[in-house]
Order: sequence, then structure tokens, then C-alpha cells
Amino acid sequence: MAQAGPARPPCAFGRLPGPAFGVAAPELLEATLLRLAADNERRLRELPAAAGCFRGPRSTELIFLLAEKWRLDPPARYQAAEIFDRFMIKQVQEMYNSTEESGESGEQGRSHGWNFLKAQMHNMFMLRLVSCIQLASKLSFHYSIVNNNTVLKFLQSLDYSFTKQELLESELAILKGLHFQINLPTPLAYVELLLEVLGHNGCLLSLKQLHEMCVHLLDLTYLMRDVIYNTLLKTSIENSTPNELQIAKFLSVKEDFMLLAAGIIGTSAFILNPEHWNQHSLGTTPTGTNARME
Repeated sequence: MAQAGPARPPCAFGRLPGPAFGVAAPELLEATLLRLAADNERRLRELPAAAGCFRGPRSTELIFLLAEKWRLDPPARYQAAEIFDRFMIKQVQEMYNSTEESGESGEQGRSHGWNFLKAQMHNMFMLRLVSCIQLASKLSFHYSIVNNNTVLKFLQSLDYSFTKQELLESELAILKGLHFQINLPTPLAYVELLLEVLGHNGCLLSLKQLHEMCVHLLDLTYLMRDVIYNTLLKTSIENSTPNELQIAKFLSVKEDFMLLAAGIIGTSAFILNPEHWNQHSLGTTPTGTNARME
């Protein structure tokens, strides 16, 4: 009888060890880069004034911790954070508009209606957050879907008493609220595409190591978003007290995913190889895409 070999670690079916670089054709790279750049520009043109309000450190940290607890890959946690931010902004705006159109007379009547709606939103906040994680998991890999039993167990641990039917209704409300447009590029998609571009042009650093560092820094940027961008704004205007107009104009910088991806990659390259951090160590962009990437 043959002896049993050493035990193998359990294999996560369908789970990829990470992105595979160096396999895309230059034509595909350029077409994808152009599409993502166009998506980024369109999103910046259509930004709501409150963009990013629900990507605060506490809600983002909870999303990341739950994504880790439920063994979701990085794309899913970023997607969940973006879905949650977009939906909550839309929901708050619709609720506010409903109080304005309710016909209640006087400031006191409108204030009472708005306070009632805020209380409703507060009671549904955690449900909406976990529903966004569920939806993001379904956009990732089939084997990693966060099922209703898992979510209900978590909610019950926090003394919530939602039902499976309410979970389904919450997911549907988010889908309808966002017109089923939930699978949009996250900053990680821009990072991975630019890394692929660098690899195509002979980047001297390990793309695997660069990617791992980029994910760490992207996590940090999400968790410290306000601190990082507030510091950047004050530094750029050389004033510690920016006015409302300067803050409003800076929103397009805070929400520029292509700019964020380039900054994340540059910072990662410096951390990994500070002595040779220059254009030659990173490589350049594919022929014909330099101007577009800038």
C-alpha cells in the first residue's frame, strides 16, 4: 500500500493567485487604456458634489474587514466601497428631494420630515452596507459569493433582525437605485492596467511585487482618504485654510482614478527601489499612448 504524501493546502477552487501580467497584446492594451481613460473623464464630468462622502474611514474600514472575513479578493472590496458611496449619495439626495416636494408647510414641517427620513436611513445603514458587499462579491468570482446565511448571521450578531426577504429587497433597491450600473472600474483596475503597460515596455521591477505594494497603498489611501487629500490640497494652494470654492474644485482631483493609479504606482516603485526611482527603472508607456496617459 502506497504511503500517503504530504498533505496539500486546501485549494480555493477557481481562485487566482493574482493578475497575470505580460499576456495582453499591445493593441488590446491601447484600446483598454483609451476606454478606461474615457470612462474616467466621463465620470469626472458627471461627479455629484457629494462624491466620496460615504467613503469615510469608518465605513470603508468595516467594508474591508468584512471583505477579509468573508475571504473576498481586493477587487470586490474596492467595488463594494464604490457601490456603497454611489448608492448612499443617491439615496440621500432622493430623500432630501422628497421632503422638499412633500408639501409640508413651514420650516418645522420640512425639518420633521427630513429627521424622520434620516432615522429610516440610519436603521438601514448596516443592511445597505452588507448588501453592497454581497453585490460586489457576485461581480468577483462565483465561488466567493457572500450568501444570505452568512450576512444574516453577521447582522444578528449586531442585534439586527432582518429577514432573507429583506436582504433580497435591499440588493434590489441598490440595483434599481443605480440603474443596475454597479460593475464600474475601480482604482485597482486602473492600477493593474498601467502596470500591464509598464510591463509591456520592459519595467525593471517585479510586477508581482509592484502589484502587491500597490494594493497595500491603495488600501491605505482608501482608509486615510480625507487626511491625504486635505494635505495635498493645502500644500498645492499653500494655504492651511482652503475656501469652499477651492474645496469644490479639488473634488475632481480626489475622484480621478487614473491620477490615483499613477500616484500609487509611482509611490510603490519608490518604496521598492528608492535608489533607482526614475523613468528608466519603471519603463515608459506603449508607443502612441503617452499623451493619453498624461
